[in-house]
Amino acid sequence: MAKKGKKEAGKRAIEIVNRKAKFEYQFVSELEVGIMLTGTEIKSIRMGEANLKEAYCLFVRGELFIKNMYIAEYKYGTHNNHEVRRDRKLLLKKVELKKFERKVKEKGFTIVPYKLFISDRGFAKLHIALATGKKQYDKRATIKDRENKRDLDRIKKEHG
Repeated sequence: MAKKGKKEAGKRAIEIVNRKAKFEYQFVSELEVGIMLTGTEIKSIRMGEANLKEAYCLFVRGELFIKNMYIAEYKYGTHNNHEVRRDRKLLLKKVELKKFERKVKEKGFTIVPYKLFISDRGFAKLHIALATGKKQYDKRATIKDRENKRDLDRIKKEHG
């Protein structure tokens, strides 16, 4: 019996990233958490039909929820299909939950959903980050660094 690698031959890894999050926020710490989903939601995610662009995390009665995350309706679903932007509970350990809740109550911290992916075991996982908002000058510095790196890479490629 042959061993299966991380990715099987015909399958592609599902990874949905909120690219704007790294630009808008300074990540302090990151955490990988599970999400409570229905059957049609996980099927849509496996087809790559999800978006984290407008999603955010919020504490409700001591539990962490992701709000406004878009998961497209499953096209082969019946009348039991899920709501596209419903609130979904995030699954993490109590110690981590309390730590994040304490930090969010401090001034300036927020929890940002960064990356949605399917784990090796087939579960949907979400990378969340405890973050602070970047100031305008920090954003300009990020753009400047990115452009400098691009110029350096271009020069290396020409003379390489």
